[in-house]
Amino acid sequence: MSPPPPPLGRGRRRAAQAFDEALDDAELVTVRAALAQGRWQSVRSLLVHTGDDWDRRGHRVSVLAKEPYCAPWAREWLLAEPDSADASVLLALALVHRALRGKEKAARARDACRDAAALVPGDPTPWLGLLMLERSLGAEEDVVRVFDEVRVRYADHHHAHHLMVARLAERGGDGGLDPLHEVYDFANWAAEQAPADSPLAVLPVVAHAERYRVLAAAGHEHTDPHAAGHWVGRRARLVMKAAFDWWLEWEQDGHPRRLIDLNFLAHAKYCEGRGAEAAALFHRIGEHVTPAPWSYPDRDPLPAFRAARASALGTA
Repeated sequence: MSPPPPPLGRGRRRAAQAFDEALDDAELVTVRAALAQGRWQSVRSLLVHTGDDWDRRGHRVSVLAKEPYCAPWAREWLLAEPDSADASVLLALALVHRALRGKEKAARARDACRDAAALVPGDPTPWLGLLMLERSLGAEEDVVRVFDEVRVRYADHHHAHHLMVARLAERGGDGGLDPLHEVYDFANWAAEQAPADSPLAVLPVVAHAERYRVLAAAGHEHTDPHAAGHWVGRRARLVMKAAFDWWLEWEQDGHPRRLIDLNFLAHAKYCEGRGAEAAALFHRIGEHVTPAPWSYPDRDPLPAFRAARASALGTA
């Protein structure tokens, strides 16, 4: 049975939302609206067109999978095309998001991801879905095992590395300040292993922000990141400089998740007190603000972003 259509006015409400995980992917925004009306054929065309651009495929599937009616529409698609691997991958990630919201059994989502992975052995996207699930619900060994499955298929997977950094940062949350924490080593290793033009060069900044989130929540850092010493030590300055220099040389205009990196980098530069560098990043971000890291550790992200931007641009 097909799901009911979304309530009238839903599109207008979405337009009013400050955060849009589609970022600046106009094709994705259009197809997401079509999926909300049950037009899964648009999703099929989009994913065929995306091909094996794994970062873009992962981004698009994960955003579409968060739609409230995605799972039933993906099932409709599978009824029409039982052999569609794309429909199976979309359904698997939709079930993952339902499980993370407590509306689906985790075991069922895991099975769906494994079934989809069997249909497309070279595609890291089903494993990305499983990593999303294990990052929140799984044991340490499960997280590492699934991350390795992603890397076997695409060693530089952007989203997977962000998930892994967030999970690693939470180890030893009550242990206090630790400049040698393993999350820093992991992020540095990943950045060094990646090609020179890879946005994983920004991963050490992400690791620094994720560790701040954990330390501030545990009371080891000031809850106002701009006032926290976490961003001004020698190690932090070196990390921020290296990432900003990489951005100046290799800015990846076409990467589907580059705006996430830009938000992390702008946040870091603002907290470091480098207003001019932060301003350049805010110009690139425009209105594409992301909740992380502006929400860290427990802030309202939109006012935090706007205040930081106004300060950096001199419009406060």
